Amino acid sequence: MAILVKPVVSEKMTDQSEKLNRYGFVVHVAANKIEIKKAVEKAYGVSVESVNTMNYGGKTKTRNTKAGLIKGKTNKFKKAIITVADGDVIDFYSNI
Repeated sequence: MAILVKPVVSEKMTDQSEKLNRYGFVVHVAANKIEIKKAVEKAYGVSVESVNTMNYGGKTKTRNTKAGLIKGKTNKFKKAIITVADGDVIDFYSNI
């Protein structure tokens, strides 16, 4: 089970990372805060002060096609907001 799925890079998260040392990640749905903390510390070499998590449910979607109305659902996911210690920085763009 890969704990960290992908980082969240948006205007809001970029602003929080610059001002408050907070970074967002989409994480595995079954991961808990302790596992997330260990995964971030191991992957990025920073010290994590706190972890806040949010569960998002899947949304129902419908679309009109030639075959008729098709109903479906998007995947559920979990997002974690990581607060790192002062002086520590996570650079998502270093390996591009």
